[in-house]
Amino acid sequence: MKLSSLLAKDGLQRLPARVRRRLALEARRLVSVGVAHVPPLRSGLELLSFELSLLLAQGSKDMYGASYYGAGRNPLDREGNSGYEHYRRDSSHANKAAYLLWNHFDVRTSLDVGCALGFTVQALRELGWDTQGSDFSDFAIHHAPWDVKPHLSLGDLSQRLPFDDGQFELVSAFETLEHLPPSMVPHAISELHRVTRGFLVVTAPSFGPCGTGPDGWFDGKVRPERLEHYRSLGPDYLGPVPEVDLARDEWGRPLEGHVTIASFAWWRRQFESAGFVLAPALEQRMYADIQALGLQGLWNLYVLHRPGVALPATDLRTPEEQARLARRWDVPLGAG
Repeated sequence: MKLSSLLAKDGLQRLPARVRRRLALEARRLVSVGVAHVPPLRSGLELLSFELSLLLAQGSKDMYGASYYGAGRNPLDREGNSGYEHYRRDSSHANKAAYLLWNHFDVRTSLDVGCALGFTVQALRELGWDTQGSDFSDFAIHHAPWDVKPHLSLGDLSQRLPFDDGQFELVSAFETLEHLPPSMVPHAISELHRVTRGFLVVTAPSFGPCGTGPDGWFDGKVRPERLEHYRSLGPDYLGPVPEVDLARDEWGRPLEGHVTIASFAWWRRQFESAGFVLAPALEQRMYADIQALGLQGLWNLYVLHRPGVALPATDLRTPEEQARLARRWDVPLGAG
């Protein structure tokens, strides 16, 4: 199908002409250079995903460079903020993420994918874990704290991560997979499956019934004028939400760079297709911590494991150990 025909489908004609011209140029460039893991284009919506795939697969560092981490106005947020302004370990959710993993897993080797400046890696290493981190942004790796930088690597989930098969007992990806277009998600999850021999913990913006924790929501994820439409679709709607209906910043880009917004059922299907097994009982216990940590309105959780892997024991940590670490890291347990 011709590019002009693709651009006329699925409501993309509503986009500004300059955006449609850019899509066409990016698509032609992608065809000329070749990019892995991008499917054949069949619709205008796939063309929009196609353009975002290009930005990731060709290593666009300006999207996740200095502006994303607070050095100047950031186009990924309606207020010019990405959540990383004045980004420090004590002002981020890094200690909470590390506490969540420590409280429920008894492992020694772990990988944090989408680690940003490596604060969660730093926290877990303080506890004696052999934790490494990987991120797409060379800016983030370069500006990581000196003591954690040797344990961080550049990694692109649209390609092969720089780690061996089954290298880690636990892999985490906090608020990371939603930055990939839907066409890249299966490959990304297959890479997470490849490098873990045990467990995977993921948070990603989701909607619909959860079953192990609070249900998801559309607010802040889709355009305000489309909220009622998506709420009316009921629990059977899986998503992902089409690109044209995603919430946007004032620059017209998906809010905070989130380009895959889907239901719990859709995400779980992706994990199971990659070979993971759901761990609902463990997930439910971890959701209790998410509430206690004050993250219930922010994080939608998924806990998976490789087939045949024994689940960790309940109550791994004593109340005294939990309270001691919470004080050390100033983690506000009971904030939910």
